[in-house]
Amino acid sequence: MDVYIFKRKHLLWQYILGIFAVIAGVLALIRDIKGVVPLFIGGYLLIENGIAINFDNKTYRSFRSIFGITIGPWKPLPNIEYISVFKTTEVTTVWASSASTNVSRAVIKVNLFYDTNKKIEVYITKDTNTAFDRAKSIASKLNIDILDATTTESKWL
Repeated sequence: MDVYIFKRKHLLWQYILGIFAVIAGVLALIRDIKGVVPLFIGGYLLIENGIAINFDNKTYRSFRSIFGITIGPWKPLPNIEYISVFKTTEVTTVWASSASTNVSRAVIKVNLFYDTNKKIEVYITKDTNTAFDRAKSIASKLNIDILDATTTESKWL
């Protein structure tokens, strides 16, 4: 079975805080039902989002995964027109007490486009070469073209 899987990476602090909260929740649950609160918070922090594409069955799914359990319905893969590799800025809002700040970082995204302007995001990275390697691999399996939109002037590969 030829399946492509991409999971969005968590930040290190999310893993540490999530594991700590799950452990604290389990220990607190032994004494009191209030241990459910940190248990659920820890579980939420450890949930991973991703996408899977089954090239044999021509299906895909957006999924959520925690502790190896993956949930998300398989859908028929639409008629993909092309794959795009482009640079963008990803913004994350960080809250501390009552203050917040936006943290932005430059990323390279790989998207599958269908029905003219609809997209399926299949990969995010900071490395342009890795993004193109993934795009070429997926494009060869789906027999589609790649649009290089990493520069101001887009070009077909």
